[in-house]
Amino acid sequence: MSNQKTAFLQENFLLHTELSRKLYFGYAADQPIIDFHNHLSPFEIATDHRFENMTRIWLSGDHYKWRAMRTAGIPETFITGAASDEDKFLAWSKTVPKTIRNPLFHWTYLELKNSFGITDYLNETTASSIYQRGNEVLASGLTARRLLQDYKVVHLCTTDDPLDDLSHHQAILSDPSFGIGVTPSFRPDKSFAV
Repeated sequence: MSNQKTAFLQENFLLHTELSRKLYFGYAADQPIIDFHNHLSPFEIATDHRFENMTRIWLSGDHYKWRAMRTAGIPETFITGAASDEDKFLAWSKTVPKTIRNPLFHWTYLELKNSFGITDYLNETTASSIYQRGNEVLASGLTARRLLQDYKVVHLCTTDDPLDDLSHHQAILSDPSFGIGVTPSFRPDKSFAV
């Protein structure tokens, strides 16, 4: 038995058979992405938004991560409240190890690796370093549109309220410099909060 550690997110992550590797690397890996559920806002895409820090791009508006934080007992001030962005990120880092066996665990590491080039485990010990390194990547020019282009997205559906005026969608559609299709998809959450 070897004592050599295997990297967590190796090239063959979740590809356990020769056939799965053949299908992925031979056919799927280079295909463009059509994203039916995207958390980027139409405003962020229309304005090619530059995110201020890791919390703003990664935690703001992500109800999946918020739900996990609440389940882990994180006070609301560190989720949607008045805590600083860095403190909110640190609170998320305390939650991540508790998400094992939940897709959030793998999504977290895939997002860190694919968007920021970070392969470290995120926890209380590494959070400050990861926050700073991620912020440096954002400052280097990682914008909403560049993220979509880097991931080879050709079309995406935003998550919109049925009462949204779609003005940002109009702005995206009328911008000849942006070749990615952006379509609204309505999420009527507010209508259920009667």
